[in-house]
Amino acid sequence: MFTDQVSIYVRGGDGGNGAVAFRREKYVPYGGPSGGDGGRGGDVILYVDLALNTLFRFTRERHYRAGRGEHGRGKNQTGASGATLRIPVPPGTVVRDLESGMVIADLTEPGQEVVVARGGRGGRGNAHFATPTNQAPRIAENGEPGEERMLELELKLLADVGLVGKPNAGKSTLLAAVTAARPKIAPYPFTTLEPCLGVVVLDAHTDFVMADLPGLIEGASEGRGLGHEFLRHVERTRLLIHLLDGSAADPLADLAAINAELAAFGHGLGEKPQLVAFNKMDLPEAQAQWPAVRQALRAQGYEVFAISGVTREGVRELLNRAAQRLAELPPAPTRPDEIPVFRLEDDERAFWVERQADGWRVHGQRVERLAAMTPFELDEAVYRFHRALEAMGVLDALREAGVEVGDTVRIGEAELVWEE
Repeated sequence: MFTDQVSIYVRGGDGGNGAVAFRREKYVPYGGPSGGDGGRGGDVILYVDLALNTLFRFTRERHYRAGRGEHGRGKNQTGASGATLRIPVPPGTVVRDLESGMVIADLTEPGQEVVVARGGRGGRGNAHFATPTNQAPRIAENGEPGEERMLELELKLLADVGLVGKPNAGKSTLLAAVTAARPKIAPYPFTTLEPCLGVVVLDAHTDFVMADLPGLIEGASEGRGLGHEFLRHVERTRLLIHLLDGSAADPLADLAAINAELAAFGHGLGEKPQLVAFNKMDLPEAQAQWPAVRQALRAQGYEVFAISGVTREGVRELLNRAAQRLAELPPAPTRPDEIPVFRLEDDERAFWVERQADGWRVHGQRVERLAAMTPFELDEAVYRFHRALEAMGVLDALREAGVEVGDTVRIGEAELVWEE
């Protein structure tokens, strides 16, 4: 089954907790706190796998979690890092954050990969908190939670040449005649229900990838028919071969209608170079219409070829010309919103206070991470958390906002009660 758009949930592994431990051994002059750090959580990585050509696997499994880090141990032993989770995707996959719509990456080439959910840092053990005035700290950090997000994966086929045209114009027949692909062929509209790829080999040094796209009808750019679901795949192609049904009542009107839909969809589809193939020359009605159609199309500036997908008449000439045009055309441009994006993290020191119906909430990357990594069951950890909030200006901001004694203050998953 061809699947070209899915949404998945990904989460990086949580960091392991730091340990509270002490070491006192005979003949060991430097004892004291020896709690080790927690291991880092694993990342979730998407990478290009050339063996894949569909997103179907993601319809069966939609939740992906990397391994969590192990907790620290005594004798300053650091926990093992969590296992990284690597997920293969087909070339041509656009990765977006589902909530913001931001493009995270456009994975098109072998070897490309992107971290979509980072693992959390491991918490520090109590060995890190020893000072000259506190030589036996009973405090350690919890591991940082891993990143989590919903992603939208959208596949746009990578093909050099795209076959477009009305239903039953003969696109599948042509693809089957010139490649090893075997699309379904039948004498009724919308036989092709999903895109199909094939490789055209002209000689030892010349080949290109051709895509048969489901037939378009008027209104496809607005959601009519099947074609609107697959217009995104036309974006990746460098050259279009527009097939006309030579037995149709008005092939010229068909050409104008499909080109209007390509232009209406946008994204540069209307400006893509085209070769026009007048198909079904094995039929008498097509032979009768050919002279008038050829004259009209040449007058409009089109390169037009008379072919028959059944007898292969004129097909070689069409493919040779397609190969020449591809050699002349520049590489497929990347749309501005599909340039691989490296996420710029917000200033982690920034925070803001929000008044809610049942209390207050403090937002901010650094302050929420601090709350997540604080073990509130340890008094020393609570005192340290309070000092950190004071130093960051969070407590002053809450006072200025009007917080009162007894109000609930939420920071991440932590719920605290305000006291002066």
